[in-house]
Amino acid sequence: MLRYVLSNSQLLDWVIPEALPTHVSFIMDGNGRWAKHRGNERTVGHRAGSETVQRIVRECRKLGIQHVTLYTFSRENWARPKKEVSFLFELLVSFLKKELPALIEQDIKLNIFGDMGDLPLAARTALQHAIKKTEKNTTMTLNLALNYSGREEIIRAAKQLVEDSASADDVTEEALAARLYSSGIPDPDLMIRTSGEVRLSNFMLFQHAYSEMYFTETLWPDFSIDEFHDVLKSYAARERRFGKTGDQLNND
Repeated sequence: MLRYVLSNSQLLDWVIPEALPTHVSFIMDGNGRWAKHRGNERTVGHRAGSETVQRIVRECRKLGIQHVTLYTFSRENWARPKKEVSFLFELLVSFLKKELPALIEQDIKLNIFGDMGDLPLAARTALQHAIKKTEKNTTMTLNLALNYSGREEIIRAAKQLVEDSASADDVTEEALAARLYSSGIPDPDLMIRTSGEVRLSNFMLFQHAYSEMYFTETLWPDFSIDEFHDVLKSYAARERRFGKTGDQLNND
């Protein structure tokens, strides 16, 4: 992979396809701590975090990144206080109503990774409406991991293989990948997690096998466009070998 060292001002003119990831995933961590540091309720942090989502998604679209996946709500998040969970889904509905016109205008398709069946009715209705309205968009795909579990996703795919009467020889990486929520979407090239936590937290365990990881101490509401540019520069400077040696890549 070629390496590029660019300033923030140059990055806005960055049009070399090899320098940008095709798919970026985000673990958007730190909303609650951001609010607590300011003496506010956690809900204030979640609202601020939703504004960061808007900025980052629009910047990805501007830069030509084709796929973005946001870890929005995990299976484990149901254990949070009921008041906070209710607020999160109210915020999701509000976000979809506000951003749907922009998704349509920017030719962004909305996908959901996870089981929508357990979501509140208002959230399911808003999601289904947004999915339908954006289903023909092709420039960028925005994937929301909602009620999502990486282990459950793999088990779900394995069960589908059994239901399809797959033989032992039929059980391949490709066959399993085709039954994941992300079927048809390339694996993330880059995974970014904010707030200083250094783990995947059951997020896209199969798909992140060869993703480049970037962990930052910045809390999600403070994750800026400038820092995102810095992460992209760091990614561009990395050599992705996929099991090969550096010499092999240089000779290819």
